[in-house]
Amino acid sequence: ATKIPFRLNQNQALLTFEDEEVAQRLTKMSKHSVNLDSTTANVTVKPFELDMGFQFELHVTVSGKKINVSEIPELPIPEGWVRDRLELHFYKIEQAEGGGEIENVTYSKGSGTAVITFLKPGASYKFVGCTKFPFCAEERWFILSVSPHFDFHLRKFQPFCRVSKKTILLKGIPEVEEDEESVQDMIEIHFQKPSNGGGELEKIKYASRGAAYVCFEE
Repeated sequence: ATKIPFRLNQNQALLTFEDEEVAQRLTKMSKHSVNLDSTTANVTVKPFELDMGFQFELHVTVSGKKINVSEIPELPIPEGWVRDRLELHFYKIEQAEGGGEIENVTYSKGSGTAVITFLKPGASYKFVGCTKFPFCAEERWFILSVSPHFDFHLRKFQPFCRVSKKTILLKGIPEVEEDEESVQDMIEIHFQKPSNGGGELEKIKYASRGAAYVCFEE
């Protein structure tokens, strides 16, 4: 599941409780008077809805038929000839004991890369563990880089929009002389007391200046 960012504006706080019943009870009470040493702040508790997130499964497998080739030099010959030479080279290359029959070669001259597709499944595994291969073209030797080709499959992709049952949004916190950490401690003390309808907190985040982005995950 993707992490969902929530914008916490100035003079607001997010409180996540261990028990969701505490959060729901405080939300129903709505108005709270919090003692901030030199002043009593009348703050408002709001439930909040997170922006849309996404859940999905990403399945990654190493292709048994394909390899990626990079650092192919730019040669003064037609692209078709380069493809033919790559095909011949990886068909009979000795370091990998021969890749075997090749089904297709996709070559990109601009990026100096190619994807070699072998006919026989499992042929690409012969290249695992060796990433550099010499390549002769136009009576010159070059070193090509070889890496596995990965197949990606996205499954069970679905969007969702959620309300956090254990977290409340506190609005209307006044600006005071105390530093941010002290104000956060006083808010935490108030909302931990059962006499105020509170309970044990898992997390608290208070923004006294500017804004902060808080990430939620399932």
